[in-house]
Amino acid sequence: MSKRLTRILCVICALMLCTGVGLAQTAPQTELIVFAAASMTETLSQLKAVYEAEHPDVTIVYNFDSSGTLKTQIESGAECDVFISAAPKQMNQLDAAAKPEANPAGLDFVLQGTRVNLLENKVALAVPEGNPKGIESYDDLVERLKAGTVLLAMGNSDVPVGQYTQKIFAFYGLDEAELAQKGVITYGSNVKEVTTQVSEAAVDCGVIYGTDAYSAKLTVVDTATAEMCGQVIYPAAVLNITRNEEIAKDYLSFLTSDAARAVFEAVGFSPIPQ
Repeated sequence: MSKRLTRILCVICALMLCTGVGLAQTAPQTELIVFAAASMTETLSQLKAVYEAEHPDVTIVYNFDSSGTLKTQIESGAECDVFISAAPKQMNQLDAAAKPEANPAGLDFVLQGTRVNLLENKVALAVPEGNPKGIESYDDLVERLKAGTVLLAMGNSDVPVGQYTQKIFAFYGLDEAELAQKGVITYGSNVKEVTTQVSEAAVDCGVIYGTDAYSAKLTVVDTATAEMCGQVIYPAAVLNITRNEEIAKDYLSFLTSDAARAVFEAVGFSPIPQ
């Protein structure tokens, strides 16, 4: 074999090797974008590793924030495959199948047939380490708010946890504006901000979700009943703007699996049978 032919064969082999490496490095990788309520940060981050291990061609990209903020981002054109809200209200506002009074703008973002009620949470009254003010219950909190002797952290009115707190105020006949004027309540733009205020003892107590109290290792002194604020239901759905419908459906199905259920239950969520 001539030296020239040998060199040609070497070049061909090198090109084949390079091409093979290039194909391996550029294997199709799908990004699945999931918008989820901030209270799901810990659980969904844990489940991300599980799902990606089973689906090496999928990378999950999370956007955690208040459900109201996420709904606005979706409405404004943000890319999103799956939406998980901390309350039906924000999902209804994006669902063409919802009643007109629940979706007055007539928005149509939910892929019909995919919406499920995924989880139930609890609205908890949490206190800093040691419970310095000795708060015992919601009943106790109400009397202290009236007396102006405690500082309570709650979510803004556009945040589900804030809306649940407002329902608790209404149940007890409390005037939120009056409490704010007295300086006995502070606000957070999502449940994580409220949780941080309690964890740092910047307030005497806060109304958060039971799962956030668990994750932050906070003491819960009382839990609101359905009569006080309704059920805390987390709906989930694939959005009709998705570019990855089958993967999005598969991920949503994964969230109802036994493996996912175990993770949710460990922090205090109650999975809803499908």
